[in-house]
Amino acid sequence: MPYLELNHAAVEYEQAGTGADVLLLHSLLTEMSVFDAIWPQLTRAFRVTRVNLPGYGRSMPRALHGVADYASHVAQVMDVLQLPRTTAVFGNGFGAFVAVMLALRHGPRFGKLIVADVVAAFPEPARVPFRVMSQKVTELGMSAILDAAIGRMFPPGFAAAQPSAVALRKEALVKVDAASFSRACQALATLDMSAELNTITNPTLVLCGALDQTTPHALARALAEGIPGARYTEIAGSGHCPMVEQPETLVAQLKAFAG
Repeated sequence: MPYLELNHAAVEYEQAGTGADVLLLHSLLTEMSVFDAIWPQLTRAFRVTRVNLPGYGRSMPRALHGVADYASHVAQVMDVLQLPRTTAVFGNGFGAFVAVMLALRHGPRFGKLIVADVVAAFPEPARVPFRVMSQKVTELGMSAILDAAIGRMFPPGFAAAQPSAVALRKEALVKVDAASFSRACQALATLDMSAELNTITNPTLVLCGALDQTTPHALARALAEGIPGARYTEIAGSGHCPMVEQPETLVAQLKAFAG
C-alpha cells in the first residue's frame, strides 16, 4: 500500500476507482482491510480512499488523544490527498465517531456524512469496557482483549457460522499498536457530542446494525434525531461490522446516498 507523510509520520492508504470521491474510516477493532468485501463494488462506482488510522496497519502511531484530534488528523490527510470538498465520508464504529467529529469541527471540508454504529455519547456503564480494554492492552498487550473484542464486534451467531472471518479480524487486531488502541479507547470513554449535533450541516445518513450491542440502535437513532435532516436506517441481521456481515446491503446504502 502507498504512504503519505503527515507531521513526520507515515499514513497508509489506498485509492482506486473513478467518479465521486468516498473516504472510508475503519472502527476501533478493525483496520482498513475490513473494507475488502465492499472494495470491488465501491471502486466501480466511486473513487474510493481508505486509510489506516495512527497505530493501525502500517500507519505510524501518533500521540492523538481526544476524538477531535483524530478528526483533525483525517482532515489533514484529506488535504494532503487533495480530496475535494464534495467527498462523502463513511465511518464505522470508532471511524464513525471520528466522522461525526469531522462534521462538527471541519464540516465544510467534505460533503455527505455516512456513519454506521455510532452514538453521541455512551452512558456511564457502557464507558467501562473501554477503560478496561485500555488498561488491559497497556499492561498485557493486544492479545489480552481479542476474545472480548470479537464479542463486541460480531453477534454470536455470525461468529459461530464464520470462523474464518473471526480469525482474520483477530489476526489484524493483534498487530495494532497497543498505545494507540489504548488512547482511542480513552477517547471514546470520555466523548460526548450530544450538545453539538444540531450544528452539523452535512447531509447525513446514520446506519446501525439491528443486532449491534456495542452501539445500540436506540442510541444511534437518537444521534440521527439530533442532526438536522439526518436519515436513520437499521441494517437487519447485522451487528457492529456491516462491511463483513452485510456487505451487499451496505454497498447499496452507500451507493444510494453518496451517489
